[in-house]
Amino acid sequence: MGPRPTIARAQGVGRVPSHLDENETGVIRTREKRLTRRGVLWLGQTCNIRCHFCYFLDRINDREHPEHAFMELEKAKEICHALRFRYGNTSVDIQGGEPTIWKHVCDLVAYCVEIGLQPTLITNAIALAKEHKVQELKAAGVRDLLISVQGLGDVYDEIVGLPGGSEKQMQAIDHCVAAGLPFRFNCVLSKKAIPQYADIARLAVAKGARVVNFLAFNPFEDQVRGGKRSIENVPRYSDVGDALNEALDILAEAGVEANVRYLPACMVAERHRKTIYNFQQLSYDPHEWDFDSWTWTGNQAQRMKWGATSAHHRSLAEQTYSFWIVYSQGTEAGTERSDAFVRAIPAMGGAIRSTLRTLRHGLGQLAPRRHLPKGDELGRSPEVYRDHAKMRAAQKCGYKFAPACAQCDARRICDGFHIDYAAMFGVEEAQPIAAGGRIDDPTHFIRDQEKIYEAEESDRFERQDPAARDAA
Repeated sequence: MGPRPTIARAQGVGRVPSHLDENETGVIRTREKRLTRRGVLWLGQTCNIRCHFCYFLDRINDREHPEHAFMELEKAKEICHALRFRYGNTSVDIQGGEPTIWKHVCDLVAYCVEIGLQPTLITNAIALAKEHKVQELKAAGVRDLLISVQGLGDVYDEIVGLPGGSEKQMQAIDHCVAAGLPFRFNCVLSKKAIPQYADIARLAVAKGARVVNFLAFNPFEDQVRGGKRSIENVPRYSDVGDALNEALDILAEAGVEANVRYLPACMVAERHRKTIYNFQQLSYDPHEWDFDSWTWTGNQAQRMKWGATSAHHRSLAEQTYSFWIVYSQGTEAGTERSDAFVRAIPAMGGAIRSTLRTLRHGLGQLAPRRHLPKGDELGRSPEVYRDHAKMRAAQKCGYKFAPACAQCDARRICDGFHIDYAAMFGVEEAQPIAAGGRIDDPTHFIRDQEKIYEAEESDRFERQDPAARDAA
C-alpha cells in the first residue's frame, strides 16, 4: 500500500468535520472553487423500486425501452476509459437504474480504480442490506456511495413503492458505517417528506454522512412527458422554506456540507444562499458532473445496452454556441432570447455559427469576470461552462423568470422557475434579492461555502498554510 494522500492546505481551507478522519479519508475542505472533474455513467434503467418522481420512470417500467436493460461490462469500461483519458475526469458517478443490482458492478468499480477514475455509486442502497455486498464494494475500491434518502419509515416506503424499504436502507447505512465506507445523501424535496427534512439532516449527522443534497422537484427526461408532477406530490417552494432552513441549520451546526439544487436563491434564508446550486453553479461542485463529458454520456448511445458508442463532440463550446443565440452580458435585455431565433440556429451554416461564436468570445473579452478562474489544468473556460449552463436551463429545461425577477440583484446567476412549476403554481413567490448591485459572478454566494474535495483534487490548490499566507 502506498503512502497516505497529502491533505492540501489551501486558501479558505477549514477543519475536516469531526465525523471524518482525515488520515483515513484524505478529504480536504476549502472555500476555493474549481470546475468539476467528475463524469457520469448510466448503466441502464433497471431498478428495484419505483419512486414517483424518478426522472426515468417510464424507461424503468418499459422493458422494451432501448435504455431499460443494463449494458455489458465492456461497453461500460469503454465509456469510463473515455471519461478518464479524453475528458480528463478523475471521478465518476455510476448509476442505473440501480447499479448495485447489476452483476458486473464490482468489476467496473475495480476497473475505474485501476485507470484513476474514482468511482461513486448513486444508489437507493436497498440491496446493501445484505452486508456482504457492502464488503464486496469496499474491496473492489468504491470511493463512496450517494444514497437516495427520500424519506424515513412509512413515508419512504410510500414514496418508493416498497414496503419495508426504509428498514432495509437503514440496515445498509449501518453496514456502511461499520465497514468505514463513506457516503453522502440525496433527498428530493417532495411534498410527503416535508415534515422529515430535519430528521433526515439529523440522520446524516448521526451516521456521519459527508454531504447532504436537497434537490428541488424538477422534470428531466421521462418526467417532461410523463405528467407525473402534480400539486399532489410537488410542494410549493414557499411551503418548503421553513423545513428546509431548519434542516440546513442542523447540518451547518454539525459541519456537514449541504447543497440545494434547482431552487431559486430567494426561496431560502439569506444565511443559506451559499448552498444554492443552480445550473450556473453546478460546475463548481466537485460532486456534480462535468458538462463536457456529460454532454457525451447523456446521448442515448452511451445509455443503452445495444450498439456502439457515438462519436465525441469536438468541444463544449461547439455544443453550446452551435444552437444558442449570442447575447450581450452587459445588458438585462441581452439575457432575453428569442425562441424562434434559438430554434433557427442549428439550421444556420457553419460560417454564420463561427461568426456568432467569435462575436460571443469578443463580448466575453470586453467584460471579463474578475472573480472567475481564468482556466484550469484541462484548458477549460469558465465562460464556456457558464454559457452552457444558461443554455441548459433556458433551452433544455425551460426555466422562466417572474416579473419580480427583473428587480432581483441575483437575476443573472439564477435559473428562475421551471416552466411546469410555473404552470402549476405561478411565479408570484419570487422575492427579489437586494445585494447592493447586480451580481454577475455565478460563484458570488457559493464562494462562502466550504466544500469537501477528495484526495486527488489536492494538487489543484495552493499548498500554503492560511496563517502563513495571511501573515505574508
